[in-house]
Parts: sequence; structure tokens; C-alpha cells
Amino acid sequence: METVERRRTASRWPGVLAGVVAAAVLFGTAQLAAAFFGPAAMPLAAVGSTFIDFTPPWLKDFAIATFGTADKLVLFIAMGVVAALLAGLAGLLARRRWSLGAGLVVVLSVVIGACVATRSGASALDLVPTVLGTAAGLAALRLLAGRAAAADSAPADGGPESSQAVGRRRFLASAALLAGAAAVVGAGGSVLSGVRNAARAVREALRLPAAASPAAPLPAGVQAPVPGVVDFVTPNPQFYRIDTALIVPEVDPAGWSLRVHGMVEEEFTLRFQDLLEAELTEAYVTLTCVSNVVGGDLAGNAKWLGYPLRQVLARAKPLPGADMVLSTSIDGFSASTPLDVLQDDRDALLAIGMNGEPLPLEHGFPVRMVVPGLYGYVSATKWVVDLEVTRFQDKAAYWTTRGWSARGPVKTASRIEVPRPLARVPAGRVALGGTAWAQHRGISRVQVQLDNGGWRDAELAAEASVDTWRQWFYVWEDARPGSHQARVRAWDGRGELQTAEQAPPVPDGASGWHTLTFTVE
Repeated sequence: METVERRRTASRWPGVLAGVVAAAVLFGTAQLAAAFFGPAAMPLAAVGSTFIDFTPPWLKDFAIATFGTADKLVLFIAMGVVAALLAGLAGLLARRRWSLGAGLVVVLSVVIGACVATRSGASALDLVPTVLGTAAGLAALRLLAGRAAAADSAPADGGPESSQAVGRRRFLASAALLAGAAAVVGAGGSVLSGVRNAARAVREALRLPAAASPAAPLPAGVQAPVPGVVDFVTPNPQFYRIDTALIVPEVDPAGWSLRVHGMVEEEFTLRFQDLLEAELTEAYVTLTCVSNVVGGDLAGNAKWLGYPLRQVLARAKPLPGADMVLSTSIDGFSASTPLDVLQDDRDALLAIGMNGEPLPLEHGFPVRMVVPGLYGYVSATKWVVDLEVTRFQDKAAYWTTRGWSARGPVKTASRIEVPRPLARVPAGRVALGGTAWAQHRGISRVQVQLDNGGWRDAELAAEASVDTWRQWFYVWEDARPGSHQARVRAWDGRGELQTAEQAPPVPDGASGWHTLTFTVE
């Protein structure tokens, strides 16, 4: 019985391998061909982006809470596993009957083509890489399935030079050759895409103009004097990234434009050069993701350089009745921002710079929106190309149609960063520290609680502005050995206490007091 099972397994693996290699050929060929078209032409990226578009909020929250900013990498890995399983099935079917395996490949390619065709900015020509990849994949599958079948049907006398052994070696050599070619072709396509896209080179050569209204120097003492508390200004590589773009759009500033239209007296278009020549504003602003859990790290503070959105809207002259600006990214993402927020005195910007350099590609180069006081899903549109002045009752944005609230004001939040959860610290003086934020309202007070005792006022670091987070610290002078619990809460600049009510991120941001446990030794 065991021998029969081994024979069955031995007869299956060539089919599985044939299918997987054929899939590699399909995607490798499509990747190379996509280099001559637009970003929407990349099949894997199109499938992944379509999956993200249809992801329910609860699954999105689970992915972000579990994997953080690695959520896209996990999605790519999961897609690779699913693709390998389906490809293996196609290979098994092709060994039994060629039309069955080929039919499954064609069906899957049609699904991929539908994903490509529905991407923002896609055209009929963007389907060409998928068609070419499918043709190459079918040819590879036909070749490998035929050689696997020939090896199985060849006489086997047990020797290393039997017809069956020679046939299997021939099959394996063909599979290895095709797999290697697929890897080379796919990598070449990625490199060629980068070479053909001038965005990276232009960004590296770009020199930002000086701000007409530079940011005020940071006051002394904005950084809490406790080692381990995050930097007051988040370095660009460490700034969180949560968006719907599976592949980062690479937009050449020379071809970028922003259309301003809708319920306005004057419709117009801005070019990147217009922004470079405008009177720019520099401001420190803290951004927060609505998916951030209590105590989470999906928040960052940076110095932004950009053109005030209130001036853009002043030129457009919104009509009576308008109450929302629908901003749209080059990849189709959209956000609904209250019109009055973009017209008041806050530093809501069309940003082109971040911490003294051009925006990183993954943070929206060449132009993105930065709006203090709102969660990013309703305000921080990256790679922005369209501003439509409209009404909430008439239009809905990307995440609003998926169950999230339409306006997204930031809730007051605070977190403990030192000590870390489950940390072990020496007895005696134990320093606690962290960060609190309530963008555009500011932070006026922070308290900590130890072991469910009385609340104790923490020391506040200096405040840069009401649009940035504020750090705090507290020294526990007589910490005794044992397990201890710490909790934190904050008041905003209007004197309102952060709510203790526990709420998940959906539909309008998480709430509750951050609590952790640590051990004093």
C-alpha cells in the first residue's frame, strides 16, 4: 500500500512543478511587457490592488493590527502561495487532459485581465502584458506537461540510464531552464520599469525652494528626557505608511497636474512648476492613521513644505452649498475632506517636501495632501491629481463606501512608550514616558496611573504647536519589585478628557486608555 502511495505521489509532482513553472513564466513575461505600458498593466499588482479594494474593514483592521506596515508584504506572500496552489492544480489537470489545464489557466487569466482593466487610469492596451504572459505560460505548460507525460510512459528498467530516468532528467532540465528564464525576465522587467520611469531620478535631482513662511524653530525641550521615547520628528524612513497602493506610483513631476473643479466659480489646473514658484509654507504636523489601535505606532510627526490649500480654494471660489472636497490619487484612491477645514487657518497643505527633502515616493511624491486634525483616510491623499469641490450628500470617498465615517476628526490619544510592555526594569527610580496627540487642539495635561492607584500628573515636554504631538514623562521614585500595571490618559487643549470608552478603529478611530504591564526586579 505504501508503495502504491509513493507511486501516486511520484506521478503527481511533475504536474505540480510544471504548473508552478508555467505560472512563473506567465508572470515573468507579463512583468517584462508591463515595463512598456503603465503601472496598471502589472498583473500581480492589479490583482493585489483589486483584493485591497474589496477587503472588508474588519479584515483590513486585522491585517494592520497584526502585521502593521508589513501588511503589503504579507499580501504578496499570500498571493504567491495562492498562485502556486492554483498553478499546481492547472499542471495536474494538464497532465491528465491538456484542455482542462489550459482552460483553468485561461479562466484565471481572464480574472487577472478584469483586475487590470478596472484599475484607475487603465486602458485596453494595458491588457497586452497579461495576454502575452498567458500565451507564454500556456506554451511552457504544454512543453513541460508533454515531457512529464513522455517520461512516465517511457520504459523503466531501474537503471540510471533507463528511458524513464532520461525522460525525467530532461523534464527537470527544461523546468529549471524555464524557471531561471522566468526569474531573469521578471527581474529585468522590474529594472526596466525603474529605468523608464524618471520619477526617482528627478526626485534625487530636485532642489526644493525656500519657504516663504518657514516653520518656527522647535522650542527647547520638545523631546522627553527619557531614553526610548520616540523622536519628536519622525525620520522619513521610519514614518508609517498605510495606503491602498500595492505598488508605489512613480509619477514624473514634469507630467503631474492637479485639476481643481466641481462646485466652483473658476476651474483650473496646477502644474508642479506652479507649486515650485508659489509662496510655500513650512509646518510641523503630526499625521495619524484611523487604523491605529490604542497604544499603536501608526502616527508620525514631520516638517512639511507645501502650498496652503485654503489659497487653492480661494482661487477656485467654492459655490454656496458646497461642504466637501473630494481628493483623488493617481491610483484611484479618494478622500472626503470637510471644506471648512481646508479653508480655516490651519496648515492644510499641498505638500511637496518632508523633513527638508522632496517627498519620498512611498509618501506621495511629487505632491500629497497634509491636513492637521483629521485621520489620513479623509485627508492625507498621496499622489493627488484631482480636487473636486462637492457635497457630502452627493459624493462618497474610497473608505466611506466601505463603512467608515465621512469626516474623520482625530480623537485624543496617548500612549506609554517607556517602559515597553512586559519589560523588566531595576527597582528604585523608574522613568515612564510617551506621547499624546490631539491634532489642531493640542495637549494640555497627561496623567499616569500605577497599579490602579490614584492618577498622577506627568510632566509635559514643550509644545511645538497644537498640530503636533506632545511628549510626556513621569518618574516613579520608589518602584518596588514585582509585576506592575501602568495606564495613561490625556486632556486636549480645550480641557476635554480623552475618553476611557474602548472602541475599535472602525468606523471613526480607536479609543480607550493605553495600559501595559511591566516587571520591577
